[in-house]
Formats: sequence, C-alpha cells, structure tokens
Amino acid sequence: MTGKEQSSSRKITSLDFQAKELGMGGNLSPETDETLYKKRMQKRKDIQSKRLKIRKAKKGLLIVFTGDGKGKTTASLGMALRTIGHGHKVAIIQFIKGGWTTGEEKALKMLSPNISWHTLGEGFTWETQNRVRDEELVKGAWQVAKTFIKDESYKLIILDEINIATKLGYLSPKEISTFIESLDNRKNHIVLTGRGASESIINQADLVTEMKLIKHPFKDQGIKAQECIEF
Repeated sequence: MTGKEQSSSRKITSLDFQAKELGMGGNLSPETDETLYKKRMQKRKDIQSKRLKIRKAKKGLLIVFTGDGKGKTTASLGMALRTIGHGHKVAIIQFIKGGWTTGEEKALKMLSPNISWHTLGEGFTWETQNRVRDEELVKGAWQVAKTFIKDESYKLIILDEINIATKLGYLSPKEISTFIESLDNRKNHIVLTGRGASESIINQADLVTEMKLIKHPFKDQGIKAQECIEF
C-alpha cells in the first residue's frame, strides 16, 4: 500500500468512527433540546458527505448471500431488478433448483429483454436421487456461468444455489476462486447464493450477508411452500 493509500485508509477509518460516535439520531440521541439535536445531525451530515466523497473506487464485486434463513435468492433477484432498471443485462444461472417456472422469472422477463435465465438443475438431492447426474449438471452449469462472467456486456451474473453445489462436493470452491481471480479488471458483479458458503469464498468476497433463521412457517407450523412466498 502506498503512502497516499495509507493516508486515505486512515481518513476513512477516522470518519467512520466519528459517524458511529454521533449515531443515527432520532430518539437514540441524548439531546432533549431540539437545537442541540439539530447541531448533532448537521455534524453527522457533514461527516457523511466527507465519507461519500473520499470513497471513489469502483470495481466488479463478488457478493455472497448465505445462511440458513430465507431470502438469499430473493435478495439477489432484487439486485437483478435494480440492474435491469438501469438498462443493463443480467444472467441468472440456477444450479440446483428444478425446471419449474417461478414468479420472479416470469416477472423479470416481462419487465425487460435484458434477462438471460437458465435453470440448469433438476431439483434437490432427495428428488433427483442421482449423484452422478447431479454433478454433471452442476459442472455444465458452471461452464455456462463462466461464459456469462467473461461476457462484459452482462453487468450482473447471479449463480443461484452455487454454494449448495460446492457444499455437496459437486464443484470445488477453489475452482471458482481461481477462475474469478484470473479475470483482470473485471467490471461486472457476481452474486453467489445458497447456504453453506465455503470459508474461502467468504474470505474472497467483497460483500457477504448471512441470512439468519429465526422462524419459518414450514418448520414451525407445517405450512407448505406457497405461491408468492417461495416461488
């Protein structure tokens, strides 16, 4: 790291600390006098402006949505919606899920021609009951995924349930990491979803969110998967 980069890093850390000290505001702030509260929030606004100004770097991000809670694929598809809203192309490759058509697929394809959706699995392990076939499909899906990742016309590539594929031993996390690292100056964003993301993938990623399971109607109430909620 150069001297300039070190200085920038120290400034970012200092501003982040100051922002945390000032807090979010609202009734969390200690002031009872509104004039004092306004001064605190103005100072917070000034620091926030500096935080935004000093962060100038852009890059293609590696993003992971993992954990036992619901919402990993949903979060990634929210990013797809945002991306097509800006007029960019999105590729979605589903590694494990079977060949049913979901509401998200229908909606996104209706909204934009910039969606390339590929459901390349045949279902969960207890449905397929064929490890050899499952692994062949995963490896085929990975080849498709690499083609889209290398295509600079696609701004966002979602690899849905790829973390499950690696957890099951059908695809090596190292193979994924090595391939992504081999791409110089990559501009597109790659999203990996599925529970059980490997430690090496998490360490390599720029953004990682873990969905925590607190309650689920299937587990806690015996309620079946429903249209609009699961598919």
